[in-house]
Amino acid sequence: MIRKWHIASAFAALVAFTTPSAAETKVAVGLSGWTGFGPLTLAKQAGIFEKNGLDVTLNKIPQASRHLALASGDVQCAATTVETWIAWNANGVATKQIFQMDKSFGADGMVVRPDIEKVADLKGKTVAASAPGTSPYFALAWILKKNGLTLKDVKVVNLEPGPAAQAFVAGQNDAAMTYEPYLSTVRSAPDKGKIIATTIDYPMVMDTFGCTNEFLEKNPEAAKALAASYFEALELIAADEKKAYETMGADVKQSAEKFGESAKHLKWQDKAANQKFFEGEFTSFSNEAADLLLEIGIIKQKPDISAIVDTSFIK
Repeated sequence: MIRKWHIASAFAALVAFTTPSAAETKVAVGLSGWTGFGPLTLAKQAGIFEKNGLDVTLNKIPQASRHLALASGDVQCAATTVETWIAWNANGVATKQIFQMDKSFGADGMVVRPDIEKVADLKGKTVAASAPGTSPYFALAWILKKNGLTLKDVKVVNLEPGPAAQAFVAGQNDAAMTYEPYLSTVRSAPDKGKIIATTIDYPMVMDTFGCTNEFLEKNPEAAKALAASYFEALELIAADEKKAYETMGADVKQSAEKFGESAKHLKWQDKAANQKFFEGEFTSFSNEAADLLLEIGIIKQKPDISAIVDTSFIK
């Protein structure tokens, strides 16, 4: 059982950095067990959200159906990749990204059998990846395109990242798209295959936190508190990494050590990194991603990129 941290010791020093927010605003957030989303769990368990006037519920929802939860009102906010927000908005789910959470530096990747030497060798092969509209599916399309192939050149079997990694290690499929902590399943079984491409080679996985337009319009102070809470969670990790890893790891059934190994392959983005990201890289990447989403049929029309982000809540 995960115990809530008391706001004391190292954490007490962080209190002064956060301004009060709307008292007890209820917020349901859709996310997955992706390592990069760990600071949200930490903010919940350490009492950071509560201190900042938020009553946050974290709901594990597969990426393929997370937008349905937003559209129905079951959740008001979510964590997902930049290109996924593009797809959701293009398909009628009005949302805005309000801060960046992390960038993958090897935490997402493609695993292949030992006899596959290069990405081009995947032509005619079977690749496990999440459903269209998800990050692994997009990553597969991105990597294939950079190597002169398209999704039509492979047979895609839809499996979520965890099952995809497990099936691969069990001998199923020629390749798979997965991410941490599941990518480490393959890292620890080199006899079954190898990691042929990651986000070090193809930097296209970056996660942001966003909410429905309706929620943001009605709860601007809560939105500021969500961003502030995330940045405080990063400060708490820096203050007591071992304890933070224990808390975040427990949420995905990993030890602090194993969680730390997964976390080495990504970088959480603090306020300064957020400001730099949204000054330029966000727009350039979003436009390239939108073009690919159009090409593979995920969206039929490119949304106004400037209309699906609002960085005014980063204070």
